[in-house]
Amino acid sequence: MLVWNPGYGSSGAPTAAAGPTNPVKAWLLDQGYALAGTTASSGGWAVEDLVANQPDVLRIVSAELGEPEEVIAWGESMGGLTSAAALEAHPELIDAALPLCGSVSGAVPMLNGGLDGTFVLRMLLAPDDERLELADVRNEAARQAAFREVLEEAQATPQGRARIALAASAAQIPAWTQASDPEPSKGDLAAQQEQLYAAFMFGVVSPRQPLEARAGGNFSWNTGVDYGQSLVHSGNAQLVRALYREAGLSLSEDLGTLASSDRIAADPRAVAYMQENATPEGKLSGPVLTLHETGDTAPTVAQAATYEDRVRANGDNALLRQAFVDRPGHCDYADAEIAAMVTTLHERLDEDHWADLAHPASLNALADRITAESGLERGGSFASYAPNSMLRPEREVQR
Repeated sequence: MLVWNPGYGSSGAPTAAAGPTNPVKAWLLDQGYALAGTTASSGGWAVEDLVANQPDVLRIVSAELGEPEEVIAWGESMGGLTSAAALEAHPELIDAALPLCGSVSGAVPMLNGGLDGTFVLRMLLAPDDERLELADVRNEAARQAAFREVLEEAQATPQGRARIALAASAAQIPAWTQASDPEPSKGDLAAQQEQLYAAFMFGVVSPRQPLEARAGGNFSWNTGVDYGQSLVHSGNAQLVRALYREAGLSLSEDLGTLASSDRIAADPRAVAYMQENATPEGKLSGPVLTLHETGDTAPTVAQAATYEDRVRANGDNALLRQAFVDRPGHCDYADAEIAAMVTTLHERLDEDHWADLAHPASLNALADRITAESGLERGGSFASYAPNSMLRPEREVQR
């Protein structure tokens, strides 16, 4: 039994989906899987509702079809997070999890990254523009429009482009984000910066107001953050330094401005809500197989590394495997790639060990076979990849 959990934009739909695409659902049914899905009565960040729904879904399944032999929770984006959280919340009901493009490290570190990016952009480009709300958002639509206006104006000058690159790097946006563009060469500074700019609104200026409403306040903070160190570990330090030199700007002066700017504290009660709903602890009771695009920006691929860090800290790393496709995009997987992931996790449940099941070569061979036998869209290739951990993975709230 596969229980599908929807992403952020799909939660609250009147009818629950049972999988990502119709061809994948048809293929899974042909393979003998049973499919179910859950949605929430309200949209937005409905992780709390979706995790709570899992026992009800399985009760209905058992009444209609009999008790499932094995249950896999899966989903995309927020639904990927939900599947990881559901395995931790309901280990007696769920045997495994398959998070696809999931924010598996949770909303707190993801939105802290967004706060870092928007903070840098505002402090360096429009510090007195009150429309650029960083937290405790009152008007999300006006906030989004204001950030877009400032961003577009800045992109027209070398100085603005350098500062956009610094802000995007604070949020760990990668230098290849647009699926319609070829990967920029290492020496093409302009093309790399353009990728950061193109992803900024989607990857950094994430909607905050609906999440803050659920949490009862602001759950993000940047007290104590050293943005110079963030740049060093962002993966984009050489790019940012080169852009600053081209623009004739002093990077040290801008970092000094950030260091002296007033910081934002979080409401501990709101943080506690978002940690509960949900920031997975990495305590695994069954196998988990994750899939990420290396150029994803919401969440960034660094979520995968931080989730692995937590799992390893709990001594459960033997249960976790992570797969990657080396391209930009958010949940833009080919049907055969998804089918290969489901099949691999099912085989892991049957065989009780991973061996080389989740190795990129094994996944590619399996996806090739599935395409040859079924005609499902093949897509690209699984790749070996070692992402950096998140700059701010999770830590005690600083006031």
